[in-house]
Amino acid sequence: MNNYAYTEEFYQRADELIDAGKVIDGKGWVPATSGNFSARLSDGTIAMTVSGKHKGNLQRADIMLTDALGKPLDGKVPSAESSLHIQLYQRFIDIECVLHPHSLNSTVISLNYKKKVSLKNYELLKAFSGITTHESKIIVPIFPNNQNMTELAEEVELYMNTHEDIYAYLIAGHGLYTWGASVAESLSYLEALDFLFACELQS
Repeated sequence: MNNYAYTEEFYQRADELIDAGKVIDGKGWVPATSGNFSARLSDGTIAMTVSGKHKGNLQRADIMLTDALGKPLDGKVPSAESSLHIQLYQRFIDIECVLHPHSLNSTVISLNYKKKVSLKNYELLKAFSGITTHESKIIVPIFPNNQNMTELAEEVELYMNTHEDIYAYLIAGHGLYTWGASVAESLSYLEALDFLFACELQS
């Protein structure tokens, strides 16, 4: 039995992830037990979904706490992909949430495009922080799937070291990662990206 003393802030972030899971599942973006979510707390610790739970039916007990490097603080088992979340939190000090669904559009487009998806001249690009006109372009890189998450996190970091800032990335045949300054902003990015991927696939 876990006797870890969670803070009120942890429960607030956990509830936000639970609510996000219901929205994401309602759109069919996390079939079976796929996907994983996390939110950073003010002290640098991270609330993260545990391994193997359906994201549309999350309870507080399905959200665990790790330190800033992803080490469990409450004895629970995190997602195997927790290192991908940690890479993003270490790189971007101003983000507070990472969301990873397995939507149909993101999975299909990740297999039909080679190394990247270029999204340009869409009005909905204004959904992303810092973009104020449809006359813009964002790049969503695509990385080969890899069951070694440490290697994959290193590949993502290397890409980010040599390219302009991105809002999201795809893993081929797998799904989408995006992040933001809050759970709400990250969820908004998910909705915008899925719509834009659908536009690309149908164009």
